[in-house]
Amino acid sequence: MAGKLYAFPNSFQAQKIQIAAAFSGKSVEVADFVVGETNKSAEFLKKFPLGKVPAFEGNEVTLFETNAIAYYVGNDETRGGANEAEVLQWIGVADNEILPLACTWVYPTLGIMQYNKAATEKAKEDIKKVMMLLNNHLLSRTFVVGERITQADISLACTLLMLYVGVFDADFRAAFPNVNRWFTTLINQPQFKSVLGDVQLCTKMAQFDAKKYNEVCGKSAKKEQPPKTKAKEEKKPKKKEVGGGETVALAEAPAKKTDPWANCPEATFNMEEWKRTFSNDSHEVAYQYFLDNFPKENYSVWHCKYMYNDELKINFMSMNLINGMLQRLEKLRKNAFGVMLLLCDDGPPKKLAIEGLWIWLGDELAFKRTPDWQIDYEYFAWEKLDYDNQCTKDTIKKFFKCEGEFNGMECIDSSDYK
Repeated sequence: MAGKLYAFPNSFQAQKIQIAAAFSGKSVEVADFVVGETNKSAEFLKKFPLGKVPAFEGNEVTLFETNAIAYYVGNDETRGGANEAEVLQWIGVADNEILPLACTWVYPTLGIMQYNKAATEKAKEDIKKVMMLLNNHLLSRTFVVGERITQADISLACTLLMLYVGVFDADFRAAFPNVNRWFTTLINQPQFKSVLGDVQLCTKMAQFDAKKYNEVCGKSAKKEQPPKTKAKEEKKPKKKEVGGGETVALAEAPAKKTDPWANCPEATFNMEEWKRTFSNDSHEVAYQYFLDNFPKENYSVWHCKYMYNDELKINFMSMNLINGMLQRLEKLRKNAFGVMLLLCDDGPPKKLAIEGLWIWLGDELAFKRTPDWQIDYEYFAWEKLDYDNQCTKDTIKKFFKCEGEFNGMECIDSSDYK
């Protein structure tokens, strides 16, 4: 037996692991797991200090990251053999490109995340771009890498599963015949079927249901509460597991929510135009646009450094950390922009680090304006930069280009918050 797996039922993250094990012929025992109990026990936390799942316990190893576990329980074929780098590339596409978009689109239809029209529409358009990339790649290929099924196929298929089941109706799928052929080929393999069962493709695109959201988040429970006493009662947030090893607080919404940006100066920087310029024009043009248009009186520039770089060991896991943070800050997007870099030195041993450059409305640390944004920022050291200093402008240029020397390290990957 390869080991014991702790995971939520029907977790797509766990499915990646189970399917990999099915292809390698290794036996993985799915442990009894009670949310809020098993992962809070002293025994569990001793093995897995973050208290998150999927988590894996083997004879000689304990692992708590999905891709690392899938790699461990797989074999040379699932890892890609000589093509292992390409396999890792497509795993990164699944985690960093597809997953955030899938969550933004699908989670509101399941009632576990509030609906944001602009974010959902953007996610739909962005997922089309990724699907077309994959469709073109599969034009002359049966599988994503090489001639056999690898973890690239497994990870992509499991990440796309919620989309194919929930929102990719026939009309949407029609534009991507090569991906559809590849996906249906995979889900009908016995190794996939042993984990996923029979997969029914979407027939009607799921939509956001406010009633379902209120039921899941407990907002309608107010009607059933007994009359309150005069003394104020402390409200404890409810919690719900959403998959991928994360627990999110579901506090009851206040009667009226204030705008976190309400006490800021006037928003005089055209953030949308700036983001289009940054995305579509050259680095030099974008940098000059920024210098010509940035209103330093109303906005501020911040530099952040991750405080636990010694824990960063694997490139794609470090990028998952970055993209997870950006994904959870959707509502900050209106008046903020950021560039997060994964840095590396030559070693040995190889060292990784995360740094970022952020711009937002006002001269205070934006995350403190509302608890909704206080998710990951405390893991970083934040420094407000003096915009009038030439050194700051040089730093801005380096971050925009993702090039240059960063305290003896070089940028090997990046992600933009825009």
